[in-house]
Amino acid sequence: MKDYQLLKDTATSIRKSIIEMLHEAGSGHPGGSLSAADILTVLYFHEMKIDPQNPKMADRDRFVLSKGHAAPVLYGVLAEKGYFPKEELLKLRKLGAMLQGHPDMKGTPGVEMSTGSLGQGFSASSGMAMAAKLDKKDSRVYTLLGDGELQEGLVWETAMAAAHYKLDNLTAIIDYNGLQIDGPNEKVMGINPVGDKFVAFGWHVVECDGHDIEQIINALEEAKATKGKPTVIVAKTIKGKGVSFMENQVGWHGNAPKKEEADNALMELGGEK
Repeated sequence: MKDYQLLKDTATSIRKSIIEMLHEAGSGHPGGSLSAADILTVLYFHEMKIDPQNPKMADRDRFVLSKGHAAPVLYGVLAEKGYFPKEELLKLRKLGAMLQGHPDMKGTPGVEMSTGSLGQGFSASSGMAMAAKLDKKDSRVYTLLGDGELQEGLVWETAMAAAHYKLDNLTAIIDYNGLQIDGPNEKVMGINPVGDKFVAFGWHVVECDGHDIEQIINALEEAKATKGKPTVIVAKTIKGKGVSFMENQVGWHGNAPKKEEADNALMELGGEK
């Protein structure tokens, strides 16, 4: 029997780390990091074939954070999994420290691709999936995109190529929280119907609640069972999930919490570690 509660508790621990590191850094992106915590928890603690003691294992599965500004959630997961000490989290964005404002594949164990320019991580993940096919490896590639990221042309070039090459070892996940830096997606640049667009490009589409552990697991299982085409999981999420005053508030896209705000957030998440 799958221990959903353990995964939920792990996601909560990661959310606490996000708040702590962003408060300490004084800058960063809490909203889209908190919204993705459950998805990354399932990937790293249930789904992917990885080894923190051997980050470059040849036949490992790979994860690419295409929405690179949400680096805090990736760092929180990597530290929780044991890729590096948790103490490094409190050095986020500090000069000379390991953890930069966006993921750096050369300086951080477990980071597969340096990302930040939206759309490029998705493109790189497609290349990784194609390489695995050419090398006849059974490893899988997962990538997380923001919903606002779908406004980038490179996303649709990649979607077309991945379907053309039948990359059924590639799973894209859309962190669909409805908000981006300038406001609601539909006011900035409408992206709907997301699922129908990917179907038209030749993808298999699954929809799920991005905060429901069981639904995320089932969606990933369906992706693995789909042959001959890549899969996209449209995961409905809440920006700022887990912290009431951040939830569905676009102002928390790129603002770090001050001390009182961080203290209140941590109390909501279950108190200090």
